[in-house]
Amino acid sequence: MIFLTLIASVLIAAVSIYQFRKEAREYHQDRLERKEIAITEHINYVLQNTSFELTTENLKYIFREKITEIADVHSMEINLFDLKGNLLISSRAIFKLDKDNPQINPSTLKIIQSSLDKRYIEFSEVDGQSIRSSYSYLKDTKFKPMGILNLPYEENTEFYDNEVQNFLIRFGQVYIFMFFISIVLSYFLSSYITKSLKIISDKLQETELYQRNEKIVIEDGSKEINLLINSYNNMVDKLEESATILAQSEREQAWREMAKQVAHEIKNPLTPMRLTVQNFQRKFDSNDPNITKKLDDYTKTILQQIDTMTAVAGAFSNFAAMPAQQNETLNVVKIVKMALEIFNEDYIQFSALEDEIIAKLDRTQLIRVITNLVKNAIQAIPEEQENKSVFVTVFRQDNEVKIAVKDNGKGISVENQEHVFEPKFTTKSSGMGLGLAIIKNIIENYNGTITFETEPNSGTEFLVSFPINK
Repeated sequence: MIFLTLIASVLIAAVSIYQFRKEAREYHQDRLERKEIAITEHINYVLQNTSFELTTENLKYIFREKITEIADVHSMEINLFDLKGNLLISSRAIFKLDKDNPQINPSTLKIIQSSLDKRYIEFSEVDGQSIRSSYSYLKDTKFKPMGILNLPYEENTEFYDNEVQNFLIRFGQVYIFMFFISIVLSYFLSSYITKSLKIISDKLQETELYQRNEKIVIEDGSKEINLLINSYNNMVDKLEESATILAQSEREQAWREMAKQVAHEIKNPLTPMRLTVQNFQRKFDSNDPNITKKLDDYTKTILQQIDTMTAVAGAFSNFAAMPAQQNETLNVVKIVKMALEIFNEDYIQFSALEDEIIAKLDRTQLIRVITNLVKNAIQAIPEEQENKSVFVTVFRQDNEVKIAVKDNGKGISVENQEHVFEPKFTTKSSGMGLGLAIIKNIIENYNGTITFETEPNSGTEFLVSFPINK
């Protein structure tokens, strides 16, 4: 904006200077024409009333006494030349001292002779001063040329130069004033626009697919800002629709995958059950003295497979239908310490930087998180390893309570790290791999986080964070 104002100001100044100079040229041209007409009439009057014969040679005698008078009356220098361009008489006294009388330039003389009106204006510069010289024919009563009238006119531009200077000074003062005004206006205008853009920018940064995004409401916004806001609000509506469709699709896909996993886990025990029943049916003999023992073995095998199917169904049920949170004010340090008492391993160690960290959580779900992490830590340590260690720590950081469970087991391989919290992922020979997925769901329901750091063959540390909502 300021740059455009500067360009406009320069153009205005240039046009104004050009106009001043044009007016000066027109003024001097009109003044010279008026002087020329008046002097020509005066000279013609003298010629009409002279007693001398009207010839070229007599011009210097006719105007010997009159030329100075005419020059003084009209405040102009007057020069009379013959038709060949030789000076006859001049109102300037200096010509009397000249050794060689001035002559009209031959090229100028040819232009005068060839022009239709026998008149020519010549421009020249003497000592830095612009001179206009008017050349025109003097004619007798019969309109016969008998001499050339020359009127040198000095263009005095001092008045217009002063006007231009004063104009530039005043224009500069006005421009400086307007420049500061434009800066102030630009500041407030840019602040107004930037404020609206800042609101839109903040909203764009906060926009996420899996959350409800608020629309922007700005009153008295410019047309462009309102168009931008309307586009953002329309995008929010479409994003919400897309998020709903995507969430539904993801849920359906997750349930399909879960159904496949459950079906697979159920089929695993059904196969040995079928083989056991078929084998018993084929070899059944009521007279066999060991029939009681065989029947007992058959029953145990069937019951084991039924227990496996029950465990699968229970794990799936726990994951699919999480119980509602029963929040209560808890001492997290005490609950974590109590949850560790169910484990018999003597290498499990517990420490807390404080005796009491109060938060509102579900007691059962918190215990479930601890037991699951500790159980996984125990299972991550190979049976043959001599120095086993599971270290559980509870501490406060900022406005969060943190629980760290660290083991010195075999760690998690690089290719498995990104799949740790997937519902159906497991590296164990049994189970559905729903444990970490379930506790991750519990933690995120409290707006908490669970992360881990691992090093193969050195151990893994899981870190759980719960916000402290007193």
